[in-house]
Amino acid sequence: MAYTDIDKPTDYFNTKLYTGNGSSGHAITGLDFQPDWIWIKDRGATNWHSVRDSVRGTSRQLFTNETRAEETASYVTAFNSDGFTLGTGNSDVNANNNTYASWNWKAGTSFTNDASSTGIGTIDSAGSFNNDSGFSIVSYTNTNQSANSGVATIKHGLNTTPNVLILKDRDATSDWQVFHSSLPTNKYLDLNTTDAAAVDTNVWNNTAPTSSVFTVGDNSYSNPANRAMIAYCFAEKKGYSKFGSYTGNGNADGTFVYTGFLPSFVMVKDSSNAGYNWMMYDNKRLGYNGGSRYLIANQNYAESGSSDNLMDFTSNGFKLRIADQNINRTHTYIFMAFAENPFVTSTGVPATAR
Repeated sequence: MAYTDIDKPTDYFNTKLYTGNGSSGHAITGLDFQPDWIWIKDRGATNWHSVRDSVRGTSRQLFTNETRAEETASYVTAFNSDGFTLGTGNSDVNANNNTYASWNWKAGTSFTNDASSTGIGTIDSAGSFNNDSGFSIVSYTNTNQSANSGVATIKHGLNTTPNVLILKDRDATSDWQVFHSSLPTNKYLDLNTTDAAAVDTNVWNNTAPTSSVFTVGDNSYSNPANRAMIAYCFAEKKGYSKFGSYTGNGNADGTFVYTGFLPSFVMVKDSSNAGYNWMMYDNKRLGYNGGSRYLIANQNYAESGSSDNLMDFTSNGFKLRIADQNINRTHTYIFMAFAENPFVTSTGVPATAR
């Protein structure tokens, strides 16, 4: 029996905490891999979530809590073999003495797809992928349209079907569009809002991704004409990543969610009710498994927390410990989770909870 696809999850995803120094050339090290997607948030101040990737380049940034188009800024200057280098003292990523959390994913293998030549998809795409971890970054522009109409299929670079898609229009003000396999294909979420999952058959053309492409329909956010798009694609891997849903129970002895590994990162969103945030927890910030700290993907808020325990990371999942509206009312929630250790390695070594 194969217990896990990946014995060392930190080869592909890791959280890195650091303190800014306000100066260019500030190297953040210790990841054990070269990151391709970096998501940074100031823990102590109301600065924005800054997102960069190796496909768009270090100088191009987007903000998960904002709708604005891509901006050019040299606040991150390099993706390195075990981390990244910061530029000038921008408050979002490198203010002097400010503390930051960075979440880092590895892709690493470049691809380009001429759809007319390969027959894969209907429009060209390019990006970076990692089939071991089930993660890809995809850039595309739908030049086959004169308006926001029609259907397009885009090669995502993976050899398995993605469970989660996160899309953003780089050229215009627009919401972040999220596909999650726990939702019907006629629904979507906005990463930058507190909205519940909404019905729109045009966002994904009411079509699930396949092992080669994802589909977008007649929608100005997921499929605008002649505008550059970026997509982050995730396919579930045993012992490393889990993308699912759960129902909260509304009390302190909360729902247990099985992942098959000891989590290092969990993001949760109420998909059934509006008004609730995208809650982010990880294994590096003070307080998890006892007085949990959290950040919010759709808000610029500083890190918050409580002396109460909100969520335990266990050897095979996470356990909710509070009747909290954002994570454990009697609502339906979707989640993304990545591993610190598999529940059992491929050689039979079990993980242990803290």
